[in-house]
Amino acid sequence: MAALLRDIAQWVGGELLGDPDCVIEGAGPIDAADAHQITFAEKGPGLKRIALTQAAALLVPREFSDASRNLIRVDNPRLAFARVLEKFHPAKQPPAGIHPTAVVGEGCMFGRHVSIGPGAVLGARIILGHNTIIHPLVVVGDDVVIGDDSVVYPHVSILERCSIGRRVIIHAGTVIGSDGYGFVQDGGRHHKIPQLGIVQIDDDVEIGASNTIDRASFGKTWIKTGVKTDNQVHIAHNVVVGEHTLLIAQVGIAGSTTIGHHAILAGQAGISGHISIGNGAIVGPKTGVAHSVPDQQIVSGGMAAMPHRTWLRVQPVLPNLPELQKQVRALENRLTQLEKFNSKGKPDQD
Repeated sequence: MAALLRDIAQWVGGELLGDPDCVIEGAGPIDAADAHQITFAEKGPGLKRIALTQAAALLVPREFSDASRNLIRVDNPRLAFARVLEKFHPAKQPPAGIHPTAVVGEGCMFGRHVSIGPGAVLGARIILGHNTIIHPLVVVGDDVVIGDDSVVYPHVSILERCSIGRRVIIHAGTVIGSDGYGFVQDGGRHHKIPQLGIVQIDDDVEIGASNTIDRASFGKTWIKTGVKTDNQVHIAHNVVVGEHTLLIAQVGIAGSTTIGHHAILAGQAGISGHISIGNGAIVGPKTGVAHSVPDQQIVSGGMAAMPHRTWLRVQPVLPNLPELQKQVRALENRLTQLEKFNSKGKPDQD
């Protein structure tokens, strides 16, 4: 594919400075783009590397100017670059229709241009919106609803009665609607509590590969509009994840916790059950959160990397920290008493 620079400027709503007839044949990163490609540069180090790039044109911030280069000035160069990539590398669309090896239950209702791939298994009374794509080997349970323009990649399981919104992307290996982790102990044995709720995923959500999102005990586990999850995220029963929140790789959220909107949970963060993480809050990587976090607060607790020999010395100290704390408090109390004694004019004592 090739495009004139003037056309690219129209795609991204940018201001063109340079040759409008410059032919662009692709896009690449600033350090590797060639003389037929477009790239982007943001504030800071990226702008300093412009002089070194071989790219034919650049997407840059509105305030930037360089008379020697072909530029398209935009509000958000990274976003504009993403749109250019979408144009040059459009997503492949499988043909509409139901593959002969797919199994479809009774009472299903499908919109226009639905694609169901080889080996997919769909239960009864399923509703698929217009342009929905079900890739090979997907399993969809009875009474599931999936909205328009959604894409479900191979080996995904969406179990009975769950609801998926419009323009949702679910990557390979994810399980939606598995039973919540509910048991009651009696006589030393654990008895399963039936999990009767559903998972509801709203519009414009993207779920990474190998996620597990448990159905609610009652009611729903709710993933709200615009949430994006990375790979290997676990969301337990009755969790609510607010709009446009980001959950990074291997995050685990225990049951009945509420995550606010526009929050960020970094990699391997572990969130306890029955608490809340506020709107816009950030939880750092490898951080365990046992108490609620207010809006906009940043919390972290993952131990930083250190030389291995230092780590070996730290390990035997960690179990003794409670006792060391007691000793420090005792010393503080003793020091306070000595200071009071000396303040009364008594002779100093060692």
